[in-house]
Amino acid sequence: MTIHVLHENCEYDVGKDTTLPYTAYIITYKIDGKEHHDVAISSKTVDIFDHYYDKYKKDFVTMKQTEGRVNPNLWAHQSAPQPPPKKKRRKN
Repeated sequence: MTIHVLHENCEYDVGKDTTLPYTAYIITYKIDGKEHHDVAISSKTVDIFDHYYDKYKKDFVTMKQTEGRVNPNLWAHQSAPQPPPKKKRRKN
């Protein structure tokens, strides 16, 4: 069960970003009567639901797929920098 929260306590419009992977979901929940939104990804939708339902119980409102269009295998998270490629040595 691996869940990555991409945006926490964000605006609902963040879910309309088409550069997100198509496995991203926008989750709506309430804290003190105010609605809050998170964007999260996981390999299984049920893992996201279980995580948020266990966390917020009856304050969990809804979970909806974002407008993401990118294949999750081709999508790279911006906070994870790619290491530089290693130089290959020639054999003599």
